[in-house]
Amino acid sequence: MSSDTTTRLDGAVIQHGKLNNRVYLMDIGEADTHELIRQIDTLAKLHEYSKIFASVPITKAAAFLQSGYIAEAKIPKMYAGKTTGLFLCKYLHAERKDEPFAQHYRMITTLANSKASSRPADLPDEVEMVTCTVKDVKEMAALYGEVFSSYPFPIDDPSFLKEEITTGRTIFAGIREGGKLVSLAAAELAADADKLHAEMTDFATASEKRGSGHAYHLLGFLEQELGKIGIKTAYTIARAASIGMNVTFARQGYTLSGRLKNNTDIAGTIESMNVWYKHLD
Repeated sequence: MSSDTTTRLDGAVIQHGKLNNRVYLMDIGEADTHELIRQIDTLAKLHEYSKIFASVPITKAAAFLQSGYIAEAKIPKMYAGKTTGLFLCKYLHAERKDEPFAQHYRMITTLANSKASSRPADLPDEVEMVTCTVKDVKEMAALYGEVFSSYPFPIDDPSFLKEEITTGRTIFAGIREGGKLVSLAAAELAADADKLHAEMTDFATASEKRGSGHAYHLLGFLEQELGKIGIKTAYTIARAASIGMNVTFARQGYTLSGRLKNNTDIAGTIESMNVWYKHLD
C-alpha cells in the first residue's frame, strides 16, 4: 500500500505526496504563519500538486484566507473545547474543484441524518471488543491491507502501527469473533492542553462482516476511551460516497460541518470527504 510523506516544515507537521496530489498541513504548531504559507506554496508548485489542505485554529486562519484559501468545513470548540477549528484549502488546478457527484453526496448526508435516531443491533455475546496492543499489529496490518488498496497513511505496515500505539498517538479498537480480528477503528489523539481533540478514523471491517454495525459499536467504544483521558471533541473525515460511514456518525450524534472536495486517496481514487464532529463533554 502506498502513502504520502509526513514531515516537518518550519516547525509545522505536514504530509505531502503524489498519492493524494496535495500538501496537507496537519498541525501548524508554533510556525510563523506567513512564512509557512510561503514554504507550502513553494513545495506545492515544485511538485505540481493540485491542492493544499490545512487544519488550523480560527485564530491563525486570517493569513491563509488572505492568501486565497477557502474554508470547506468548520468545527466549533475544536481546540481545547473553546476555539473553532477550520479546514481550509487552496486549489492549484481548476479541475480539482470539479465535483460531478455533489448531488449524490448531498443525498447521502440527507439519508444519514434521516437515520440518526435508529440504532444497529447489539453485538452478540460471543463477540469481543478490545483495545489493540503491539501484539496485534501484524493481524491489524493484514486486515487493513485486505480492505484498502491505498490509504493516506501506511496502516498496512506493522511497524507504523506499532509506533502509533507505543507513542500513544493513536488508540486502536478492534472486534474479534472466534478469536479472529474482523473489524478495526482508531482515534488519532491531539491530547495537548491547547487541542484536546481526536480524529476518528481507520475504520475497516472484513468483507464477510460488513453490515453488522461494527463501526457504530467501535465508535462508541472509542468515545468512552477518549472521555477517560479528557478529550473534548471527536471528529471524522469520512468518505462522502460511503452511505455506511455517514450513517454511522449520524447515529452516534455527530454533526455534519462541511465537505472537503476531492481531498483524499482511498482505495485508488481521490474522493471527497465529509467532516462530522461531536463534543464529548
